[in-house]
Amino acid sequence: MDKEWIDTGKKFIMNTYSSFPIVLEKGEGCYVYDKEGKRYLDFVSGIAVNSLGYSNEDFVNALNEQLKKIHHCSNLYWSEPTITLAKLLVENSAFDKVFFCNSGTESVEAGLKLSRKYGNLKRGEECYEIITMKNSFHGRTFGSITATGQEKYQNGFGPLLPGVKYAPYNDFETLKSMVNKNTCAIVVEAIQGEGGICPAEKEYLKNIRKLCDELDIVLIFDEVQSGIGRTGKLFAYEIYNIEPDIICLAKGLGGGFPIGAMMAVEKIANVFEPGNHASTFGGNPLACTAGITVLNKLLNEGVLQNVEKQGEYLKKKLLSLKEKVSFIKDVRGYGLMQGIEIEETSPSDIINKCIEKGLLLVGAGANVIRFVPPLTIKEKEIDEAVEILGEVLSLVK
Repeated sequence: MDKEWIDTGKKFIMNTYSSFPIVLEKGEGCYVYDKEGKRYLDFVSGIAVNSLGYSNEDFVNALNEQLKKIHHCSNLYWSEPTITLAKLLVENSAFDKVFFCNSGTESVEAGLKLSRKYGNLKRGEECYEIITMKNSFHGRTFGSITATGQEKYQNGFGPLLPGVKYAPYNDFETLKSMVNKNTCAIVVEAIQGEGGICPAEKEYLKNIRKLCDELDIVLIFDEVQSGIGRTGKLFAYEIYNIEPDIICLAKGLGGGFPIGAMMAVEKIANVFEPGNHASTFGGNPLACTAGITVLNKLLNEGVLQNVEKQGEYLKKKLLSLKEKVSFIKDVRGYGLMQGIEIEETSPSDIINKCIEKGLLLVGAGANVIRFVPPLTIKEKEIDEAVEILGEVLSLVK
């Protein structure tokens, strides 16, 4: 049955993903089921998206109730869910204003535009240069793909956005040497996700913050993957106790419903005026209802504490596995955003064998297997995942 659906999909859907040969039909908790009824423990969660797992009763009920009221209105009008989510985000962060959109790419685009306008107003039209990091990932539109410091995502799509330079990650001195009077923004991931689950060093981020303060450069944190509870803190910048000027969010914010958000401190947010930027579906009442539900679960119902607890347990289990498996080079990450770096064998082979045994995993970078389960994961499900992974690793030669 799956094959028939896959063949139909290949006929009508553009070939932009190397999809696994599975047609998912439903989910419950931290498990998903394909059309043939096979169950999989999901440690991908839509690539760090499904914060509350599947079929969460409160999530489903909240969306159903909002759907009965109003499902969309233009930003020419106000809506209660939009205002409520914005208030929740601001009151629980270091930022003053929110711009809502639909995805991580869009949130990055909004941040790039806002920082360029700020630089333009403060230091003139030549102040438009942006520095991002090598091995980073910021999205697929022209602005965000230019900001992405990996050529494999850019090949075939030139010319790209002018004025973007790339610095080595965790190398402050080189970054500092690239800054000049025309630098308007520095963009960094607190934890590089697609680049291989690579955390930033605290001193590195501290030095960038100080440099940006001295030169009035906008510091942008891309927390599309690491934000909204993924690390055990609501935002990854809290791990480092270093606050950016702009933060880009998406993925886990809607718990599976498409939403993105770009937040900024007041002095930078205020340079946007009506007509400078917009999004037809940004701040959609249904999307914001999803975001409200996710944040309430994180902040008030123990989900953040669960991430911290289960993240520690997951790391302990992965480190134990590393002691037994010679080709696991490293275990790294925070909370429920972790990865194991593999040597001498293909992560994709391991991932495929895990899928056969009922465990969904995904790669990150060239040689890392990523673990980003729902934030509601429990110890017994971590045990199940690590047991399956261990069985597969024991068969790898």
